[in-house]
Order: sequence, then structure tokens, then C-alpha cells
Amino acid sequence: MFDLSDLQGNVLRGYKDKPYVRYLILEIADRVVARRWLAAAISGRDHDVPQITSGDWGKAKPRTCFNIGLTYEGLRALGTPGSSLAMFPNEFIEGITARALKLGDVGASAPDTWPSPFNEPKRIHLIATIYAENVAQLDQVQQRALDRNALTLLGMREGNNFDGDFVHFGYRDNIMQPRFEGIHDPERHADGQPLAPLGTVLLGHPTNLEGLQWRVPQPTQLGHNGTFNAFRVLKQDVVGFENYLDQAASDLLTHPKVDEVLPPGGELKVCEVFEIEPPSRHAALREVVAAYLCGRWRDGTPLALSADMPDANVDRAKFDYDESSRCPYGAHIRRCNPRGGHIVQRVANNSRRLVRRGVPYGPAYKRDKSGDAGKTEPERGLLGNFIGASLGAQFEAMSCDWLNLGLQDPRITGSNDPITGTNDPATSWFDLPLKSGGTIRLRGLPEFVSTRGGAYTFLPSLSAIRYLGSLTA
Repeated sequence: MFDLSDLQGNVLRGYKDKPYVRYLILEIADRVVARRWLAAAISGRDHDVPQITSGDWGKAKPRTCFNIGLTYEGLRALGTPGSSLAMFPNEFIEGITARALKLGDVGASAPDTWPSPFNEPKRIHLIATIYAENVAQLDQVQQRALDRNALTLLGMREGNNFDGDFVHFGYRDNIMQPRFEGIHDPERHADGQPLAPLGTVLLGHPTNLEGLQWRVPQPTQLGHNGTFNAFRVLKQDVVGFENYLDQAASDLLTHPKVDEVLPPGGELKVCEVFEIEPPSRHAALREVVAAYLCGRWRDGTPLALSADMPDANVDRAKFDYDESSRCPYGAHIRRCNPRGGHIVQRVANNSRRLVRRGVPYGPAYKRDKSGDAGKTEPERGLLGNFIGASLGAQFEAMSCDWLNLGLQDPRITGSNDPITGTNDPATSWFDLPLKSGGTIRLRGLPEFVSTRGGAYTFLPSLSAIRYLGSLTA
């Protein structure tokens, strides 16, 4: 069995029982003091510094969890040897702002529009993440983390999970994560996908690419068991999304093939599931469109298993995409993870899998039946982490090739992801598949998600944190 105690706890297992999360965006104020801070955080002997939470917390989970990620600039600020720094991949060295075009961070998402502190990426050295049961615990851990004058707080982002694991667009989330070879996790059940080799997420382990492993920065204690994280602050236009569902449902009502999308009378069941009163065909079509855009009904039911109606009895994680699947080729979850379905780059079917962890920020949205026109809405979004052994081959390739170009399937090439893609209403489109084999093309999708900040970080193992804390040069 793999030794989880050398990993940070937010890499493979996560903290489902900690609904509140706070990200501290930090600059190293003093190299020597910061090293001592790291040494104290790993030893656990200094109660004035939060202890790094490992992947093996024994029989009882801690009440709060604390983890860190270091940017390239942060590793350099700590005095990491130049020979070691040069062994990190180019995309990590360049940083997330330099990779903006590949990620679709253009227009409203361009780095020059990002607010502080993300407008000064060279100053972002370390991102500390606090997971807790309530806000008071977040405050307590933050005070301890900043009590040594080792780090300067540049900014802070905070979020919390909603009841039922729902996110701002109304979908149920956190349904599945990759399962890894050699890792026993009783909370994660089989989903029909192959077990991922540890090298999918950890440096120094075999990957599913024959004969290929990602380079491990040396010395071994620095790079081995480390991984990379794309931290993203993603603003979500919830009002715009709901308004688009209105528009698309109205367009479908007058379409000659609408009965193939929603059989007559089907609106009663759909409205019953989503507790829509009074039931109407327009309201039901809104939910149908939402389901097709995502690839899941908003209650989490995958279209691959139940395309006509939501079904609470199906296994929401265990499915695949075969030729008979009615999940759209361009649906969000199918673009992110094609599973075993036929795609152009067959070797990439299971090689771009990522550990995805996210938490909403901003208040939950409640649709006003009288209309949202003229209302000033607070910012809402997702604080997302996309963890894998290769930022370039996993996160960036998925973002560019699959989400924003549709290169995995000729039927969607030239379109962007309908929910997270860099869309323009003048050119965007999305095809709804019909039982007859045809499609109905929706047009005019705006950009629902825009980037408000981010950083590429290295999530070091506990051995690496100990090594960094012992540097003297």
C-alpha cells in the first residue's frame, strides 16, 4: 500500500466534512523566517504555526485542515537551488498569466483585468488553504498562519459548500473523482472507469503512457510525490445562464421537432422532480436544455443513463459513452472527461484525468420570478483546483483542445464548451441530439464563466516541505 502520510491531504482524498474553505495568497517576507515557518508547519511541535495536514490522518480527522502550494516564484524566493528550479516544467516556470491564450483567458478573462493580488503574479509566492467546519475556525487558523512575520498577506478568497453539493448554476457537483491504483478510499466507489496510475497525479510514479514518466525535479525529496495545481477564481454569470435557458426554451417551443426533445406530457414529470410550480412546458424545457449543456440533469443524473427524465435510482458515477449514448458530444462533462468514448486522440482518453476540487463563493442564487432586470447582483463563482502531474499535458490540453477547440470529435470541432468555454453569442453553437439521429442547433450562447485570477502552484510532499524548511543557502 502507498504511504499516504507523505502526501498533503488535499491531493488524493480531500475533506468532504469541511464545508468552509479560505485561500490565503501570500508573499514571502523573509526567506530565513519563512523556512523556519515551513519547518514548524511540518514538525507539528510548534502550536503557534498550523500543522500541514497529511493524507493519512489516522482514525479521527482533524477539526481543521491546512495545506500549501508554492509558485515558481515562491520556490525561488525560498532559495531553492537553481539546478532544481530548472527541472520544473516550462508552463509552471512561466506561470498562469503567461499561458492565458492557451487557457482561453482572453477578453473579460484576460490577466490584465484580474483584480489584486492576481494583477501582480510575481509577488504571489505561496497559497495556503484552510479547510474548516465554520468561519470562526478559519479565522483562528489564519491568525496562527500569519503570526511569525514570515509571510505577507496579499489577498484572500473564501467559499463554502452549499447543502446537497449544489453549485451556482444549480447542478449537483462533487459526484466523482479518479480512483488511484494502490489507494484504498472507502468513500469512493467504483465508477466503471479504469483505476488511474499514481503517475496521473504524482511525480515519480508510472503513468498510463507506456514508458513515459514526468520529470521529477531533483533532489528526490523535493520532487518525488509532488504534484501541480491550477488554482482558478472563476466568476459565474448565474443570471445570464438562467436568462439563456429562458431564451433557448422559448426557441424550442416553436421548433417543429420539439417533441423529440421533450415528449408531450413529459413536462409534468420534469417539473415534479425539480419542484416547479405551476408545471409548464417552458419550465421543463429550461431543465432539458440545462441537462444537455452539462451532460447531467441538475439533480446529477447523467444523460448517458437517463436522457428522457431525471432518475434518482441510477448510479450517477458509473456510465460510459458508446455510440447509442444521447449525451451530446459537446456537453460539458463529456468534453472534460470522454471516459472510454471514441475520440480523435484515443491515447488521451484516460491520460488527462484530473483531481478536481472546487467550492462556490458568493451567496446562493435565488431566481426572482418577477425578473432580475435592474437588480445589482453580488459576484458569484467557483474557487477551483485542478490537480495533476502535468499542467501542460493534462490541465492545459483539456482547457485548450477539448473545452475551447473541440478537437476530440469532428462533430464539435470549432465550438467551445457551452458552460465554461470562451463563447461569443455571434458565433457560438451547441447541438442537441434527437432520437431520430438528427440535431437541433442552439445558437447565441454567451460567456457564462470568466476568470478573475489564478496561479500555478506546486503541491510539495511532506518530505519536500521538510527539505525546503532545511535550506540554508
